[in-house]
Amino acid sequence: MDRDFTYKVIGCVYEVYNHLGPGLLESIYEQAMIRELRSKGLEVRNQVQVPVYYKGELICPDMRLDLIVENKLILELKSVVEYRKLFEKQLLTYLRLMNCEMGYVINFNTDYIRDEIYPVFNNKYKPKD
Repeated sequence: MDRDFTYKVIGCVYEVYNHLGPGLLESIYEQAMIRELRSKGLEVRNQVQVPVYYKGELICPDMRLDLIVENKLILELKSVVEYRKLFEKQLLTYLRLMNCEMGYVINFNTDYIRDEIYPVFNNKYKPKD
């Protein structure tokens, strides 16, 4: 993953957090992140469908991830009092289903945002030809 790209995305996280602070709804952070990422010239989509197949058959067309930036980096946004490692497993599932290399779980409900940004890597990622 391009370091300059991830640095720009994390810069957007800091900007949103510094402007809004902790304690708001996840949906508010999502809308703010969309605006901030787009202001930096990045393409972002929200509430993207994640199709789930079982043995070749679509079984869940309604699962959605929070944000995908430039079709390669997934952001799973949280605003929770207690962070759980399960959030990273959820993101890893999204990464595998969407064939993305990496993503971040970001918990905005904190006094120190730098301590609540969790990178997750997909070791089964296959670059598209």
